[in-house]
Amino acid sequence: MNTQKVALVTGAGSGIGRAVALALAKDGYDVVLVGRREDALKATAALGESTRLHAMVADVTDHHAVQSLFDQVESRFGRLDVLFNNAGRGAPAVPIEELPIETWLDVVNVNLNGMFFCARAAIALMKKQNPQGGRIINNGSISAHAPRPFSIAYTATKHAVTGLTQSIALDTRAYRIACTQIDIGNAATEMTDRMAKGVLQPDGSTRIEPRMDVNHVADAVIQIVNFPLETNVQFITIMATNMPFLGRG
Repeated sequence: MNTQKVALVTGAGSGIGRAVALALAKDGYDVVLVGRREDALKATAALGESTRLHAMVADVTDHHAVQSLFDQVESRFGRLDVLFNNAGRGAPAVPIEELPIETWLDVVNVNLNGMFFCARAAIALMKKQNPQGGRIINNGSISAHAPRPFSIAYTATKHAVTGLTQSIALDTRAYRIACTQIDIGNAATEMTDRMAKGVLQPDGSTRIEPRMDVNHVADAVIQIVNFPLETNVQFITIMATNMPFLGRG
């Protein structure tokens, strides 16, 4: 029986993806680093155990590229134990009628279509490998529960991720596949640097928001993947304690 543990992390070139990829490698996984920029993936690999971190360039919005990626994973490693479905993007905070259609489509393509393409390919591999099964962790967001002002594209896609997560969890449990959604609020990454300067609040004010160490997100992911497949964390919310989420608005 193959005892090698293999994980794949999308959006691994920075932020949450980078932190989780490095934590998985430290926990004994061979980790496939996926993103559109090879230089960013190599920068992630340089921060950890290079023998366990494997950069593979792919655009998750291209379903042909995604299938080719997972074919490479199967050919090289023979299996996949964990997919951290993390790649995502936001959009400028503008009134709904001013959001360019092209921007809407791009956000949907990355945050929803890309996540589906990767989950679809991962499920196919996890069902046929021996031993069967694996774990898929979808990166949701606090925005899967409550929107920020002027965030319709990001919020709509993150609500859709919840439906994706629940459907995967239901439809694949007979094949020992467990699916989790991790909803993250204000992890300290480049994406949230603007919060240290102040961001728009629902009451029209602009306020600085607390952030948390991104490595705490990685710690939560490691805890989830170390459960046996007979146990699933369906949803988990991890956030800066004092961020304006509960009571938002």
